[in-house]
Amino acid sequence: MPEHVDTTRRSLLKATAAAGGLLATGGLAYGLRVRAEGRDYQPERVIDVLSRVDRLGPDDQAPNIVLIVADDLGYGDLSCYGSTAIETPHLDGLAAQGARLTGFYACAPLCSPSRAALMSGRYSIRTHVTVPLYPTASPHDFFLRMIGARRYGVTGIPADEVLLPELLQARGYRTGLLGKWHLGDRSPSLPNENGFDLFFGAYYSNSTQPYAIYRNGEVEIPSPADQDTLTQRLTAEALAFITENQARPFFLTYATPFPHAPLHASEEARGKSAGGLYGDVVQEIDWSAGKILEALDALDLGWNTIVIFTSDNGPWWEGSPGGMRGRKNLPFEGGYRVPCLVRWPGMTSPGRVLSGLSANFDILPTLLAAAGIPEPHDRAIDGRDMRPLLTGEVDRLHETFYYYKWHRLLGVRHGDWKYMRRHWTDNGGYPTLSQGPFLFNLETDPSESYSMIDSEPAIAAELGAMLDAWDEAIDHNVRGWTTP
Repeated sequence: MPEHVDTTRRSLLKATAAAGGLLATGGLAYGLRVRAEGRDYQPERVIDVLSRVDRLGPDDQAPNIVLIVADDLGYGDLSCYGSTAIETPHLDGLAAQGARLTGFYACAPLCSPSRAALMSGRYSIRTHVTVPLYPTASPHDFFLRMIGARRYGVTGIPADEVLLPELLQARGYRTGLLGKWHLGDRSPSLPNENGFDLFFGAYYSNSTQPYAIYRNGEVEIPSPADQDTLTQRLTAEALAFITENQARPFFLTYATPFPHAPLHASEEARGKSAGGLYGDVVQEIDWSAGKILEALDALDLGWNTIVIFTSDNGPWWEGSPGGMRGRKNLPFEGGYRVPCLVRWPGMTSPGRVLSGLSANFDILPTLLAAAGIPEPHDRAIDGRDMRPLLTGEVDRLHETFYYYKWHRLLGVRHGDWKYMRRHWTDNGGYPTLSQGPFLFNLETDPSESYSMIDSEPAIAAELGAMLDAWDEAIDHNVRGWTTP
């Protein structure tokens, strides 16, 4: 190649690179500005909301609360929900003493968004936590940023979200989180900064490395933590927390890191189920829940303690979605529908089975009402008080429920009808090809096997319009702020 041609080519490449760099820099600056504006952070709101919570007086009565959240437990993984491979006698007993919900949803088919919804009482889209969180600058975090999954660069629960433990703490509850947090590993998104007096656990899923166990802000069990004995260790911490705080109202969130993969169980639990190691793990969770229930009764606290057991989303590689279509990370029922057991003396009748639609963002307004705390007045709370459902006053809490996959709205359930936009589905042969739209009747077709899109076009159009209207409302005010 002649020298002048080669020189011209090099100059052209340099000029192109320089122009690309300027465009990238400008694009980055523009993107940062859009992100900052789109976040719409207003942390001063928290002070106003918490200032409206009256502290418990010496003569005030308030129930204790134990919230147990499993990680990736499927709808069909408990024997009281139909499992024949896994035996869960303690959780079955909890169901027999209280209510078993069969129409209960996680608000996302993934860990962090579901937990954000549970703790805030809001659809996760409002919190900006719409994808799983990973350690900052980790390969997973970098990948999610590169593909635009973190629309506003959020890496932890925003400081302007008012969470359930913050409100209970302001009321005078002693609050504790054991197990998995998964809502951020840096200030101001740490558990102790968001209402928990005690944190003993990990910031992320048990598959994330390095995996260390923290006590509040300090590492207590360095990475790699021994996960085989973790359920036993967390159970001991739960019993200690209950015992130490028996004389005052307490709120314990026991967010077990299992049965999320990798699977770990103690030597005592291994080989005991017909469901393999996965079943052993679930049965050890059942043992752990049994120990907590036993401690409550031994301390004469059961009569004044609300106990809720649920899962953050459907099962992943193993586990049963209970015959429903889909699993974790899919917008079909198997990714969203999860077990929920509620024992609330004086509120739930023994053995009640409730099929009406409810969701994990309903837990916040329910527990606030139980504790005598007003709901945050300055933001949309999507959840509703579950007490009318638990007592049989109503047969469902919601007529409508929206299905998000990351930050994209994919579907809506209205009554028994479910409409889904065209999207990547669970088609194994062509996983990257979009399918749909679909229209399912969940009453006659709970496995979402037969689309009624052609035979019921009017219903599909109505539900499609509901999706468009919801999208427009969220775009107009994504944070759901209602007052200055």
